[in-house]
Amino acid sequence: MKLLMIYCDQFGYRPVSKTLEDFPEVSENGTYENALVAFIQTEEADQENEKNTETKMVKNLKWAAKKNNTQQVVLHSFAHLSESKADPHFTKNLFDLVEARMNNADYECSQTPFGYFLDIDVKAPGISQARIFKSF
Repeated sequence: MKLLMIYCDQFGYRPVSKTLEDFPEVSENGTYENALVAFIQTEEADQENEKNTETKMVKNLKWAAKKNNTQQVVLHSFAHLSESKADPHFTKNLFDLVEARMNNADYECSQTPFGYFLDIDVKAPGISQARIFKSF
């Protein structure tokens, strides 16, 4: 897994084009303030141990959110961090599991539309803990 976490003063998206037909139609835009946005690429090897991948992802998200003093976390599929890609259905299921765990741990976790190219707006402060990359 590749996990690029960016703390954003403001983050917004607008669905532009659907790239995966198996997933629901979405037309709503989204905006967040003071949020940790996780740009995530699941890799083929992550499918071998979903529970371990889920646990590592949750731990890293909680750690980065605490570093940036936020309870708001946004999961965004970003399949451009590695050449290896997991099955999209595996990835969406993993995102759903992680979102539920984060919400159960008193975080406000949500996802950008899955299977879409999005126009995004990012306003991120120029501080070191605002940009964290993890690979596991």
